[in-house]
Order: sequence, then C-alpha cells, then structure tokens
Amino acid sequence: MANIKFVALLRVATVAGVVALAAALAPAFAQAPAAPSKVIETLNSKLLDTMKQAKRLGVKGRYDSLAPLLTKSYDAATMTKTAVGQPWEGLPPAQKTALVEAFTRMLVATYAKRFDDYSGEKFEIQQTVDQQGADKMVKTRIVANGGKTYAINYVMRPTEGDWKIVDVYLDGTISELASRRAEFTSILKSGGPDGLLTAIRKQADKLLTESAG
Repeated sequence: MANIKFVALLRVATVAGVVALAAALAPAFAQAPAAPSKVIETLNSKLLDTMKQAKRLGVKGRYDSLAPLLTKSYDAATMTKTAVGQPWEGLPPAQKTALVEAFTRMLVATYAKRFDDYSGEKFEIQQTVDQQGADKMVKTRIVANGGKTYAINYVMRPTEGDWKIVDVYLDGTISELASRRAEFTSILKSGGPDGLLTAIRKQADKLLTESAG
C-alpha cells in the first residue's frame, strides 16, 4: 500500500512539474519572434494594399500608411550606423539620433515614391537562405501584370526580439545599404555630419515633393 501511495504521489508530482514547466515556458513561446518570411509577408501585404489605394492616398497618405510598419520592420539605427561607417563612433548622441530619424524618413519617403500605383502586380516569397552569422535573406519578387519579374531580396537580422530588415538587394544583386554608404562617404568628406544630415533631409523632401507631382 505504501508503494502504491508513493507511485501515485510521484505521478502527481511529475504532472505538476510538467504543468509548472509549461506555464513557465508559455510566455517564451507566446513572445517568440515571427519567422523572417512572415515579416516580409506582412510588409508585402501592406505594400499591396497601399498600392491599390495609391492615387486616392497621394504621397502624404502613402507615407502615413507605410511609416508605422516600415519603422517596425526595418532596423534603421543599424542601417544608419553602417551607412555612415567609421565616423559614426565619434558622433554625439543627439547627432546620431537626428541621423537615424532623417534616414528613417528618407526610407519611408522612398517607398512612398516607388509604390505609387497598382496595375495587377503580385508579391511572391520564394525562399529564405542563411547568411553570415545569424542573418537570413528572404528572396522575393514582384510579378508585373505582363509577367515580367523584379527581384527584391531582404537581409534580416534578429533584433530586439524580432526579425528586422538590415539591407535590401534590388534586382537581387544591388545592395541598397552599400549604395547609401558610398553616397554618405562622399557627403561626409565634403560636408561632415551636419552636411550629411542636411542632405538626407533634403533627399526625403525631394522624394515626397516629386511623388506629389
């Protein structure tokens, strides 16, 4: 009888332990980051919706529609730091913050300009491949109404509990971040950090103004 009671108690303790462990792990599972492809799937869906309303929204409306999700999906701070390069480390915090804000605005303005119409395009996610370190590349393409395709590949990095975009390869091979770094290096040489900040802000203004036309 004593052995039976011991076995029964052991079973209860084991079940209780499993329940306690499951309860402890539940928040971790609930907070698990979405897969890299899921982040891009959400972004593509928002882009498509915005494109379908592009003419009605106008450039300001497209900007406002896309800004919250783009700000969440992109690691603008890392991208700005990478694009600025070595001079970044010597900048005061206030200047770093201003540059990240300007870069973010330019990024959103670029989307507001590029995705300004809809004529039957489709977004397709093709595959996710490993990159250096923990990075992943989500390969996608836009399929135009006539069947022509345009590759857009997103480099993703686990950041702040989620996957964020840290670079984009247009046509599948042209790094947006590398292009920005070359551009920023040239501006920094001639105008320093203040000149770069002014140039980024002007570029965003220009994108939005041209889109409005």
